[in-house]
Amino acid sequence: MQPASQTSGRINLDPDNAEHGLTQLVMTVIELLRQIVERHAMRRVEGGTLTDQQVEDLGEALMNLEEKMDELKEVFGLDAEDLNIDLGPLGSLL
Repeated sequence: MQPASQTSGRINLDPDNAEHGLTQLVMTVIELLRQIVERHAMRRVEGGTLTDQQVEDLGEALMNLEEKMDELKEVFGLDAEDLNIDLGPLGSLL
């Protein structure tokens, strides 16, 4: 099995290693969504539309989500670089 670090920013969909490639793709989509949610949350915090309790709850939820992503990356043998898919002429995804 080829280690994730050797994928060079591309999803590895080798038939012999399809499970790892699919895991990498799913984790990439989840990470992209996590970053979008985090950016939206920060805009709301900076916009002053949340109560202090909502800001605290949001911060805790985002920290927990990031911790869970780190755990999942470890379980599946991925690192942050593995989730940054190369989109060719469009550049990197994350």
